[in-house]
Amino acid sequence: MDKLKAMQAFIHIAEQGSLTAAAQVMESSLPAMVRTLAGFEAELGVRLFNRTTRRISLTEEGRRHLESCRQVLATLADAEAALSADAAEPAGHLTITAPMLFGQMHVAPAVTRFVQQHEKMRCSMVLLDRVVNLLEEGIDVGIRIGEPEDSSLVAQNVGHIRRLVVASPAWLRRHGVPKHPKDLLKVNCVRVTGHAPTWGPFNVKGRPLRLTVSGNLEFNQIAPAVAACAAGAGVGSFFSYQVAPFLQSKQLRAVLEEFEPPPKPINVVYPHARLLPMRTRVFIDWMKQELREFQS
Repeated sequence: MDKLKAMQAFIHIAEQGSLTAAAQVMESSLPAMVRTLAGFEAELGVRLFNRTTRRISLTEEGRRHLESCRQVLATLADAEAALSADAAEPAGHLTITAPMLFGQMHVAPAVTRFVQQHEKMRCSMVLLDRVVNLLEEGIDVGIRIGEPEDSSLVAQNVGHIRRLVVASPAWLRRHGVPKHPKDLLKVNCVRVTGHAPTWGPFNVKGRPLRLTVSGNLEFNQIAPAVAACAAGAGVGSFFSYQVAPFLQSKQLRAVLEEFEPPPKPINVVYPHARLLPMRTRVFIDWMKQELREFQS
């Protein structure tokens, strides 16, 4: 059997979630796709999918083999690209994920400039505040804030961001400037749904201090919470990039900076790979340059 074609079919079935959709992507017939998958499973001696009348899902063996097949095809694509005259120009498709607001403010503009610079590239952006499984959801590269937790991913640090406590100048004039993190327990704190009501850890004489704050305003998105603080509704705790325009326009002011928590890393993450596709390598280098403002 044509193993490369079988690998392609296997990947498309996993990514599309159905044999019918995979057949359409490969411009093949459903019976041909069924035969290809059956032959591939027989050749491997394992079942790659659990199939019912309503859905198809990867088995544990299928999940493990999916990334191997992706790497085989990526390596082949790189080898073929190296033979072409324009091997220095990346080509193909990348799917990239990033947190919603950071993605809107910094990643999406960088990706736009990337495809303008490299016209043979196609990029799809997926902006989500939840942590996605790159392998299961067919995503090539993720931009993440915080320490990496998934050992199956490679993480390259591209910078750091600060966690700031902010309030409007008008609010500070009315209520006074907090002098110690514990002062936050006495004031109205604007919070974000899904984020713990515990702020910190603040650095107090070399020791971490976490505080459970309260307030009369809570939002399920960052942007309106920042706007509420700028309007004088209370004190907020946000990442530096989330409030940067408000700090620059002096609508907000950072306080308690001497107690600031340690900065959070910004990482470009991608699945472990012996040989990354050239397009992925070029994109990672591009993002390192694009996010250099966070590297100081």
